[in-house]
Amino acid sequence: MDQATTRTVALVGAAGAGKTTLVEALLHRAGAISRPGRVEEGSTVSDHEPEEIARGISLSLGVAPFPWTAPDGLTYDVTLLDAPGSADFAGALDAALAAADFALVVVSAVDGVQAGTLSAWRQVADLGLPRLVVITKEDKARADFRHVLDDLRAAFGDGLVPLELPLGEEQAFTGVADVLSEEGLAYDPDGRHHTEALPAGLADEEHRLHDEVTEEIVAHDDDQLERYLSGEVPTTAELERTLAHEVRDCEAFPVLAVSGVTGVGVDRLADLLCELGPSADERPKKVRAGSTDVEVAPDPTGPVLVHAFRTLADPFVGQVTMLRVLSGTVRPGDKLVNTTTKTEERIPGLFRLRGKEHLPVDSVPAGHVAAVAKLTGTPSGSLLADRTGPGASMTAVPPRDRPAVYALVLEPVTQSDDDRLSAALARLTAEDPTLSVDRSTDRTVLRGLGDTHLTVALERLARVFGVHVTTSPVPVGYRETIRKEVEAEGKVKKQSGGHGQYAVVQLRVSPLPHGSGFEFVDKVVGGAIPRGYLPAVQRGITEAMASGGPHGYPVVDLRVEVYDGKSHSVDSSDMAFRTAAATGVREALQAAGTLVLEPISHVEVVVPSSAQGDVMSDLSARRGRISATTSLDDGSVRIEATVPEAELARYVLDLRSITGGRAELTMAPDHYEICPDHLVPA
Repeated sequence: MDQATTRTVALVGAAGAGKTTLVEALLHRAGAISRPGRVEEGSTVSDHEPEEIARGISLSLGVAPFPWTAPDGLTYDVTLLDAPGSADFAGALDAALAAADFALVVVSAVDGVQAGTLSAWRQVADLGLPRLVVITKEDKARADFRHVLDDLRAAFGDGLVPLELPLGEEQAFTGVADVLSEEGLAYDPDGRHHTEALPAGLADEEHRLHDEVTEEIVAHDDDQLERYLSGEVPTTAELERTLAHEVRDCEAFPVLAVSGVTGVGVDRLADLLCELGPSADERPKKVRAGSTDVEVAPDPTGPVLVHAFRTLADPFVGQVTMLRVLSGTVRPGDKLVNTTTKTEERIPGLFRLRGKEHLPVDSVPAGHVAAVAKLTGTPSGSLLADRTGPGASMTAVPPRDRPAVYALVLEPVTQSDDDRLSAALARLTAEDPTLSVDRSTDRTVLRGLGDTHLTVALERLARVFGVHVTTSPVPVGYRETIRKEVEAEGKVKKQSGGHGQYAVVQLRVSPLPHGSGFEFVDKVVGGAIPRGYLPAVQRGITEAMASGGPHGYPVVDLRVEVYDGKSHSVDSSDMAFRTAAATGVREALQAAGTLVLEPISHVEVVVPSSAQGDVMSDLSARRGRISATTSLDDGSVRIEATVPEAELARYVLDLRSITGGRAELTMAPDHYEICPDHLVPA
């Protein structure tokens, strides 16, 4: 497997743009599958999980390798990484881009540039990955290549280089016009094409576009530009070679037209993925050495360094780990160490994934993608290296931070489910780092990127791990504090024969400023309470605060001064003083009354400027206070606000509805404030 003929490409774009159907068409045209599957029938290679089939959308990362013999006579090894378009499953997009050498941005000729297109393009651009663009669904009703091309240019600038024009559209889409060679390519029912003259109505448009594209390509090559200006016309092969360099350097982004259903343009797409897409040796991957990112040369003879970019739980073989070999060559039986956990892993049989199919391989050299089972100590995002090699001190560059914005409380259905829940959740979060588990209270809270994200995770929890749970919203973390200073007495007197219990504690309880926590003050004089019992007094106070005030919420921001008390030489004990102190605090809270404090979150929303007003109005309606608005270079706006947590339970879902999915949301706990009396939960 030659690195120069290896292509690893991530298919990205909006949900429903046609990525999975395009994968089927490419696999079928390459002869890797006998017939293309259909999303509607649940028969595609990429979408094979039951949760995907039921919903008819991609929810996980699909892998689909195939060989392709290009017009240059070379046979290329192409690996497609089909990434979900839904924002709920952006973790799979992160994994695909971490392993890919370039991206194929898939845009529907019917729906055009969507929120998912914009977010995927931004992320690919931030990573500096080369891009090709394919406008698919050209055979569908309302397909409009030219309108979509205008939208793409408006959204992403003038670097887009259309290499094809459609011959007809909708049901009349029968071929493409090759802009560089100025030939018409008409397609037969078997997906192969033959050249024919361009229709008269298209020839003039195609020729104008040919001149524009040629000038755009040669403008980036001084020598070729000089020859072009002197009247020398570059050949198609020369233009493609120059364009390939521009694609690699992210200076140009070719645009193609296809139909994944009829197969028109699919073979041309495969040709250009090979001829224009950068190879593994042209796109060295970065890892982190200390605080510095360094490039790793993809040398098959070098020390072994492997990126475990995604894991998944298979109900039959256990954990399956997808690997991108960054350096060296991996073989079955190799022993590698996880550079983060220092766990040693033995590599069993290697295979390539094609959907759920396992294709065994004897070795995997640098630049290639493969998979291995049963690496239980290697979660998604890990690096594996020779223990004595230079990679042993390196770590993977962390993916984009995607903070959780939606959460549910999980309650096991049976004791058996409870016993297995922790281990199952650990497996889920190991394969999907955008999931997290919070056990900071007595509840188990699962957090993620949206309602569908968590729903699918819980379906997998039941199907793969056999753990069933019920869910409920996460309760708001209200707190209470005392309204005013008050004195109280707590006492325990039990002397009914035998060893009794006796303690009297006199307390002065007062509020502290918000966020101060708890202050215990010892003002006892004259030994009214022996020193040895004061720790028990303090413990009783903190237990009473934790058990809740009159409204049932934990008590905070409290100063408790112990200034007097009584003890008995025989009947006093730690338990007696602990109980007396707790009783005194409860009586003080009841006598003075309490204020309910509600948690306030810091919210940051990045939206297009056109949605700024709607988002700010919605935040205000949620009792939010806007603290800052900042205009960003890309035309979007960052809105910062503080909002009560009680108003944010489903905010991510409402925000996506308001903005058409074009918003990015970050939420983090910030502080507590007094809850208005009329909003205090009953």
